[in-house]
Amino acid sequence: MAVRARKTKSDYGRPYLGHEGQWSWMMHRITGVAVILFLFVHIVDTALVGWGPEAYDKVVAAYHNPIVHLLELGLVISVLYHSLNGLKITLVDFFPKLAAHITVIGRTTTGLFVLAAIPTTVIMLQQTWELWKD
Repeated sequence: MAVRARKTKSDYGRPYLGHEGQWSWMMHRITGVAVILFLFVHIVDTALVGWGPEAYDKVVAAYHNPIVHLLELGLVISVLYHSLNGLKITLVDFFPKLAAHITVIGRTTTGLFVLAAIPTTVIMLQQTWELWKD
């Protein structure tokens, strides 16, 4: 009967820190959950119309809070990332030969996200700043 050698920590190599594909996958899941949570909140706040205009107006007034406005910025950034990454996934699904170029496609997608996110963030932060001043 063979005796199994005891493995030491060094036998396993360094910890796996991931690569672009793993981070893309993880961010796609996180942004998807963020969008789903928003949709749930949106359905609830829209349903408040059934309790009368006063209840709905109170909820809508909360959206003029700067903290909530920062959460809206997070939502917009999440939707932007999730949609661009979803287009990347769809392209590779419909055209499997593109998988050979996934690194370039992924980096292009990230570049487009950054190019779109910067002006969006600037505009929304300016609006948030206006809310803080009021």
